Amino acid sequence: MGATTISPAFPSAYILLFLLCFVCFFKEGHALGRRAAADSHTIQVSSLLPSSVCSPSAKVLDKKSSLPVVHKHGPCSQLHKDKSNIPTHADVLLQEEARVKSIHSKLAKNQGSSNVVEETDAATLPAKDGIVVGSANYIVTVGLGTPKKDLSLVFDTGSDITWTQCQPCSKYCYKQQDPIFAPSMSSTYSNISCASTVCNSLASATGNPPGCSSSTCVYSILYGDNSSSIGFFANETLTLTKTDVFDNFLFGCGQENRGLFRGAAGLLGLGRDKLSLPSQTALKYKKFFSYCLPSSASSTGFLSFGDGAISKSVKFTTFSTISQGSSFYGIDITGISVGGQKLSISASVFTTGGGIIDSGTVITRLPPTAYVALRSAVRQAMSQYPMAQPFSVLDTCYDFSKYSSVNVPKISFFFSGGVEVPISARGIFFANAVSQVCLAFAGNNDDSEVAILGNTQQKTLQVVYDGAGGRVGFGTGGCT
Repeated sequence: MGATTISPAFPSAYILLFLLCFVCFFKEGHALGRRAAADSHTIQVSSLLPSSVCSPSAKVLDKKSSLPVVHKHGPCSQLHKDKSNIPTHADVLLQEEARVKSIHSKLAKNQGSSNVVEETDAATLPAKDGIVVGSANYIVTVGLGTPKKDLSLVFDTGSDITWTQCQPCSKYCYKQQDPIFAPSMSSTYSNISCASTVCNSLASATGNPPGCSSSTCVYSILYGDNSSSIGFFANETLTLTKTDVFDNFLFGCGQENRGLFRGAAGLLGLGRDKLSLPSQTALKYKKFFSYCLPSSASSTGFLSFGDGAISKSVKFTTFSTISQGSSFYGIDITGISVGGQKLSISASVFTTGGGIIDSGTVITRLPPTAYVALRSAVRQAMSQYPMAQPFSVLDTCYDFSKYSSVNVPKISFFFSGGVEVPISARGIFFANAVSQVCLAFAGNNDDSEVAILGNTQQKTLQVVYDGAGGRVGFGTGGCT
């Protein structure tokens, strides 16, 4: 009986099958790797802290209608020269907490009108409508008067009236970097009469009824941190750029100013009231403006007016209606994703309290149900890194002191109309130190409080406000 011969084709087939499986596994592994890379940021730890040197954004401004934006306490700001004015990170978050409480109080549902009067060192004023300004930390330089005098003003989408300190500071002026504006040196300054109908419009813009001094209309505004400004309501020539000059701009000429303005000359109100800058310049700009907040305090952004500098990548969502909040810009948040995965959060969680976008709030505030889901997803994705002690309201912090780079899950917000807005890698954390880098989100006390999209999450985005069109837009890569 002859021996059975096994064909060499059989082992060749097994080898071929093994190679095919290996190739498929290799390709799948690479695909998973690519997906993982696409769903995360690699951040250099050294970039989490600002440089001591100003590095202006590489993005070119449309200088015809744009102003440079700088962080109030960064090396690109003239206010940086006075180191005594620079708050600690703990101070910033303390002021931030006061601002959030003030916004929540103002927007509380079914809130009755308050006649409570607070006694302060500055004045006796109703405290029902004040916003905290100490945490607002971005400034622009505008010109006021004829000849114009340049003034560094904090810009704030949560405030309406624009004001600056004025000589002779009949009561009190805090220390500011720019020379204090002198109305007597301007040929175009004039006070508003108490009898003028525009004097009565101060009530909606400031929350306080106007006063009267020797027939001159007097404004008064008290912020939630007891900062305040009181002075003459006036009109003057406002110069935004070389080509954009506005006569008879209504503003507050402060004679008694106290609080946490830390060297800025005053405030530029970008809210929705008829006395705000967008409303007063509506004939030219149609209530259209945009800004980009820089990635760090050592870089620059911009504030632009009109629709001439809007990126084609900007996607718009409509404003929502916020109860009792005519000054604020309402937004409808519909969802959040972490690492490419949309979180399982009921839509009702976001609609219960509603939401706003605010340039002066630092840390985004979410309904606690949404925040817990976000926090859990981030902690799971970053479980390989050692955690650090909580910092103020921030309860998810990491110690990156032994790392040169870290991988962080990408986070996106979703708004009505299906608009997805990716948060920049620089908009995810608030760094107190390399050993204490914290997730820059916090939860509200309950789901009925309004959510606030803060300025940390807005970094490097071009944020576009179309007041006449009733919408707000977002575009990535607006500045660096």
